[in-house]
Amino acid sequence: MSAGHALTTRCVIAGGGPAGMVCGYLLARAGIEVVVLEKHADFFRDFRGDTVHPSTLQVFTELGLIDEFLALPHQEVRHLHMDIGAERFTIGDFTHLPTHCKFIALMPQWDLLDFVARKASAFPHFSLRMQTKATSLIEENGELRGLRAQTPEGELEIRADLVIGADGRHSTIRERAGFVPEEFGSPIDVIWFRLPLNASDPTEPVARLAAGRFLVMLYRGDYWQCAFVVPKDGFARIEREGIAALRARLASIAGFAADRVNTIRSFADVSLLTVTVDRLTQWAKPGLLCIGDAAHAMSPVGGVGINLAVQDAVATANLLWKTLKRGRPTLEELNGVQARREFPTRLTQEAQVLIQNRVVAPTLAGEGELKPPLAVKLLDWFPLLRRLPARLVGIGVRPEHVSKELLRQGR
Repeated sequence: MSAGHALTTRCVIAGGGPAGMVCGYLLARAGIEVVVLEKHADFFRDFRGDTVHPSTLQVFTELGLIDEFLALPHQEVRHLHMDIGAERFTIGDFTHLPTHCKFIALMPQWDLLDFVARKASAFPHFSLRMQTKATSLIEENGELRGLRAQTPEGELEIRADLVIGADGRHSTIRERAGFVPEEFGSPIDVIWFRLPLNASDPTEPVARLAAGRFLVMLYRGDYWQCAFVVPKDGFARIEREGIAALRARLASIAGFAADRVNTIRSFADVSLLTVTVDRLTQWAKPGLLCIGDAAHAMSPVGGVGINLAVQDAVATANLLWKTLKRGRPTLEELNGVQARREFPTRLTQEAQVLIQNRVVAPTLAGEGELKPPLAVKLLDWFPLLRRLPARLVGIGVRPEHVSKELLRQGR
């Protein structure tokens, strides 16, 4: 690898999120020269997905990293509860999953990414370049041969046998490649904010539903990270009504935390997530592969976004590391990643869209007393049934495992 404003590597990954970092780690572990680009100066971004599911924890277990990972500050969720009106229902039980970790770990995403970056840096073939944003692709004779990126020192040209676009739902790589995702629509957006923690508070996540209101509260050790679900484009109306009206809405649904909503002093204290559900029909072209949110933006329903991204990364490394050892993957090999991951992605998105349209949207549109659905009552009445939603959320469809041959490469 050469220094300066031009370099050559085997694989360059645009995007230092969960998909990009885990894929970079795995390829470097296999002895492949890989450069990961992250456009920010650090990984610290508040109000990102923080739920690390048992499927992802299983990957860390297979890599021999689980003890170090769980030594980081985190909270462990073994049951999912839902408050509907004044009633509480248990709707998920992770304690029977066939995984090493039978819980969801709540951990700030920046801690996860810092951890993976630190472990990857031990491999001589790994390079992480912060404050480096991919801006365009290098195309020659109809094939991609690398990318150009902007750095604080100017433009950097990186030539590579493979470009991986893992730069999120607003992917520059996807756009420059001419990929247009299929949109599936979403009737909701999410307002993120923090509320203070009191010593007497519970520690498991709280999902609270009432007619016209839906609030999720995630325990974060010393505060609550909260998601207030609103109808699509409803935030503009909330802004017109003013911050006092928002606080009143939150107080009506926040239960034990209702007395703390005044800590939200202005709209500067909240962050809007515009929910998008989309998927590429084509994930690859010669010299390029998109994974994670760049290939499929997920709804926040179920909090599975991080974990689908990690599953993509594992599948990519499993399928491509041998070829990358030799040189340039064929288009057929790149399409193999989509063939492997498209079915679980599609099934998960279909379930998310169904829940958005049949459960969340009617709840937000409702008035008067909200009655618990029969499905929720059944989960509460028959504890054995709680294992099914826990498996779907915690493990998902077609979970990926790091290949044993790849694992041996890093020893």
